[in-house]
Amino acid sequence: MEVKRMFVTLTSLMALSLGPVSAQAQTGTEKVNEKFHIYLCLGQSNMEGNAKIEACDTVNVTPRFKVLQAVDCPDLGREKGKWYTAVPPLARCGTGLTPADYFGRTLADSLPADVEIGVINVAVGGCRIELFDKDNYASYVAGSPDWLKNMVAEYDGNPYARLIELAKQASRCGVIKGILLHQGESNTGDPDWPMKVKKVYDNILSDLGLQPNSLPLLVGELVSEGQGGACASMNPVIQKLPETIPVVHVVSSEGCEAVSDRLHFSAAGYRELGKRYALTMLELLKKSK
Repeated sequence: MEVKRMFVTLTSLMALSLGPVSAQAQTGTEKVNEKFHIYLCLGQSNMEGNAKIEACDTVNVTPRFKVLQAVDCPDLGREKGKWYTAVPPLARCGTGLTPADYFGRTLADSLPADVEIGVINVAVGGCRIELFDKDNYASYVAGSPDWLKNMVAEYDGNPYARLIELAKQASRCGVIKGILLHQGESNTGDPDWPMKVKKVYDNILSDLGLQPNSLPLLVGELVSEGQGGACASMNPVIQKLPETIPVVHVVSSEGCEAVSDRLHFSAAGYRELGKRYALTMLELLKKSK
């Protein structure tokens, strides 16, 4: 507990010293910066971040990698709707390392120095994909256990609406380049999952005023069979998702270290998975030139 308090104090001081970034964007005087690349991240606990944040994860984070805070985090000195240098946690307060951390770092390290990376991470541990179905989320939440309702409440009861709200805000100062999804554990064995994902993806683009299939959707595999993944049977379903959504690119989890619950990745596993998301996106950016 003492170590945890020390970590919270450290990250709070870092957040306050770094402060919110892109002040111009936060005053409403911003202009769209074509070199500010923004990515939407959603899913359940593996996107939210389950592994303990280690010292190496909190240092040398370039200010060119930013997070748009999705919920208020008083302990970290962060406010919803403001940009900060992307020192973890990037999701709700008290969450852990996420693939989005090393996705953004790898992109920032690999792209020209005048390109900035921004992420918006709206993820809820233990949720089914139904939570992001804007037409049916309310009935899903109503039948959910209290622990999930409590997490959803941090997004004013509607995580999907929060994602769209922040994405619209972000698009006034940068360009949305793609969507990252890591979800499926709670839908393992659900034959309708691909169509449910398609509905969420199509709704996001429609609500943001974007053309159908205009953004790549990067979807990570669950903990692999080789790592003893409890939901590894879902990976063949995920691998077939491009048959339903043509712009899906599946990110392999093979060899990404997992922890003993067989559901979540270790910190090392998240770092590797995040890099793989980034390498996939870098290839797509090359092809789009």
